Amino acid sequence: MVIKEVSKTFGDFIALNNVSLEIKKGEFFSLLGPSGCGKTTLLRIIAGFESPDAGTVTLDGKNVLPLPPNRRQVNTVFQNYALFPHLTVFENVAFSLRIQRLSRSEIEPRVYEYLKLVQLEGHAHKKTNQLSGGQKQRVAIARALINEPRVLLLDEPLSALDAKLRQHMLIELDQIHDKIGITFIYVTHDQQEALSVSDRLAVMNQGDILQIGTPHEIYESPATDFAARFIGETNLFDAGVIRVEKLDPRPGAASGETEYMAELEIPDLGRIKVTTVDEIKPGQKVSFTIRPEKIVISKDRPSTRREDINLFQGTVDEPIYSGFQTKFYVKVLEKNMIRVIKQHANYSDEGPDIVWKDEVFLSWSANDGYIVGVKEP
Repeated sequence: MVIKEVSKTFGDFIALNNVSLEIKKGEFFSLLGPSGCGKTTLLRIIAGFESPDAGTVTLDGKNVLPLPPNRRQVNTVFQNYALFPHLTVFENVAFSLRIQRLSRSEIEPRVYEYLKLVQLEGHAHKKTNQLSGGQKQRVAIARALINEPRVLLLDEPLSALDAKLRQHMLIELDQIHDKIGITFIYVTHDQQEALSVSDRLAVMNQGDILQIGTPHEIYESPATDFAARFIGETNLFDAGVIRVEKLDPRPGAASGETEYMAELEIPDLGRIKVTTVDEIKPGQKVSFTIRPEKIVISKDRPSTRREDINLFQGTVDEPIYSGFQTKFYVKVLEKNMIRVIKQHANYSDEGPDIVWKDEVFLSWSANDGYIVGVKEP
């Protein structure tokens, strides 16, 4: 599916601003962003429930915009399930087949095939009000898939479920995608959902697509300040470039890609080193990010003498214990608060070794930080 230069406004509000992207056949692709960013509007345009002001949407080389929703070979799973409460599970799934006037002998095996796919074959004769939220969502998925669409659109399908059920349904949804192999386009504001199941995803904000990539690319190499903040947790600082040095190629580095070691000055924190492939210059203003889990926290000063290690000393302002990890808010130079996440890989019967008000050292490699915004001096 190719979406090219699609724009949509509602009065003075710009919902989509010249959006273009290509979604590969059979891909699990997510549209990720906060409420009002345009992701649902884009999904509704693909489905045929909204018309764009400009642009094209093509499926297998054919522009689908002139077609009504029922002729686009695209089906939608809605956030509120949109099931018929007076019909059984079987009849909800069979509904579109009955509209096509298929015979009972054709309908029954197909319905049970898709009920088996979503693990509901034992609930065929129940009314939907007898089902749990997760079961209702499975009925909606089966009903959307039974017409064998080329693309399945999922509009925040798990947002009405509790956290544990949402995680379980997410795994099931990914397994269903692997079994049937059609294109899934998944809309969500939950970055953990998008990272968990997507082959690729697009980060959206205020009607624009800010970055498209794999979950690993988006998380490890965010393209903008917004992407860095929105995807997971991060520490983000404004900084000035002090010095830039070209590095020798590292083993495994992309062919032809030049890497630099930059020294940055962060107000009220000090100087840090970061590697980058961006051609930055002394005097430029940049944004620098470092993920909390990339930072090593210890009560003892690290013994390493590596020149690419950034080292700061601070005081634990707030430790938050979560069982499998502890998140520390560490105050450095009384002005900057740095978040650090420490995973608990080993059993401890004495409790955390770092507690409130401890003096600690924070360290990270220049390779673990990232420059996400470059401005002209």
